[in-house]
Amino acid sequence: MHGDTQRPDVHDVVPLTNAPDVTVRVPGSKSITNRALLCAALAPGRSTLRRALLADDTRAMLDAVRAFGAEVTVEADGSGPSSATITVTGADLARTDAVEVFARQSGTTSRLVLPAAALRTGTTLVDGTEQLRARPFGPQLAALRQLGAAVEELGRPGSLPVRVVAPARGGRADVSGDVSSQFLSGLLLAGPLMPDGLHLTLTTELVSQPYLDITRNVMAAFGVVVDGLAVAPGAYRPADLTVEPDASSASYFFGAAAATGGRVTVEGLGRGSAQGDLGFVDLLERMGATVERGTDRTTVTGPAQLRGIDADLRHVSDTAQTLAAVAVGADGPTRVRGIGFVRGKETDRIRAVVTELRRAGIDAVEHDDGFTVVPGVPRPTVFHTYEDHRMAMSLALLGLRHPGVALADPGCVVKTYPCFFDDLRALRA
Repeated sequence: MHGDTQRPDVHDVVPLTNAPDVTVRVPGSKSITNRALLCAALAPGRSTLRRALLADDTRAMLDAVRAFGAEVTVEADGSGPSSATITVTGADLARTDAVEVFARQSGTTSRLVLPAAALRTGTTLVDGTEQLRARPFGPQLAALRQLGAAVEELGRPGSLPVRVVAPARGGRADVSGDVSSQFLSGLLLAGPLMPDGLHLTLTTELVSQPYLDITRNVMAAFGVVVDGLAVAPGAYRPADLTVEPDASSASYFFGAAAATGGRVTVEGLGRGSAQGDLGFVDLLERMGATVERGTDRTTVTGPAQLRGIDADLRHVSDTAQTLAAVAVGADGPTRVRGIGFVRGKETDRIRAVVTELRRAGIDAVEHDDGFTVVPGVPRPTVFHTYEDHRMAMSLALLGLRHPGVALADPGCVVKTYPCFFDDLRALRA
């Protein structure tokens, strides 16, 4: 593991000696890369993805589309080890062979691939790690059954492993939106290739709405128009797509600027981005940071003193842990609401972040739908990361200001950001 100092399975974060004033470019969006890989696999002909993310979650999708029969080449693009140009020649969904997809820890991959598996003539087994098997799939499986697919849970009901035995015809289905927007995204991505198309009806309030916008945008790039939650029968066409930087990954550097009183510019993310997690800078602005929004870059400058805020993060939940770390240095408590569903992510992200802040002597309170962080000075701590990349990356921010902060199992960041600690070290430039 690259870093400032190293010992087995622990990364020591060395505090900054000066407030940063740097420009960074984070790797490509995981959400866009995985959606585009699947669309490319479903499109006849050859597609090209530029600046695509290479990380564990996207390698899981690469494995999946190859299992479906797509031809894939990956070439370094000179932008760093986590970036590549990927070409994909579409798969033959009429193949009758049985295939297996191992989605690793990737909720995105598994929930996008399951409905696509219901387009294949042959059977498809979708499975993952024990951590992924613990995550919910019930609402998506129920919708697939409504659409005519035959799916079998081979373990606990509503969980992986799942075998898709017979394809979906499409039509109408009800689906809940309060567990994960990925259920809807996966169904929409498969929708145009279902003989009867697709028309979804939400039965609950939707969380993480911006991720559906990403799905619609990627589908449009491959020639398919989504009308609300409906898709007419049709076909994808090959595309040449450049993947913009990942806004969730950028949140750590925006948070670092706010927490240290420094200035960080992230290139490639500007006003035109469809990624909802870029809205994290709006929260930092409420806390007193200065935000400059350009067409292709965003700059955050931290204030002399951050303010505590009360915020609903239901549509930007992947930034909740980052906000918790930033809130430690505010002038009053920060209350995060609307994210009860993140208890079903890689770990219970509400309980985990509260537990770890308390481990460092910070007063933090767990609520059903979020948490409260009371500012303080963290004591030297080796933080547990729960095999959750976002726990590691967010808690690393505390070590930029306070000595003695270390992270257990830092390698978990390979899920979405393999070079995170190298890029964090660039704040010393």
